[in-house]
Amino acid sequence: MNNSLNLVLYNPEIPQNTGNIIRLCHNTGTRLHLIKPLGFNFQDNKLKRAHMDYDKGNKPIIHNSFNHFVESEKPKKLYAVDTHGEDNYSDINYEGSEYFIFGSESSGLPKDVFFDKSISNRIKIPMKKDSRSINLSNSVAIVLYESLRQINFNNL
Repeated sequence: MNNSLNLVLYNPEIPQNTGNIIRLCHNTGTRLHLIKPLGFNFQDNKLKRAHMDYDKGNKPIIHNSFNHFVESEKPKKLYAVDTHGEDNYSDINYEGSEYFIFGSESSGLPKDVFFDKSISNRIKIPMKKDSRSINLSNSVAIVLYESLRQINFNNL
């Protein structure tokens, strides 16, 4: 790993999105966590096509539940990224040790996770009124690169 940033996907459903994010994590030295259930398996051709061989040496960490993730990782700064977030992602000062949790493509983060006591802040990507959401892999890239920019693209 090149940095201490962590991306967390809660119940990801679309293999191509996760594959793109695996590739992004490889290219930025970011750790990826996946919280079950997953909407695909790692033999899925769509997942493999999206991440190619970028998972070698940087395999995602699989957690059986949100509670398992919190207990094993003990994140000090866990940001819930959701369309219902209170603060814009770009208004936060990142230090390079954050965890960003994103919900599933079809339903986002469940309320019990979104309001869990382990969440440090609830952030959003600004969008025009009455928009649904931005694609998961695009959202992850937007937030990750802002945090990397703030830490001067440490080790990139």
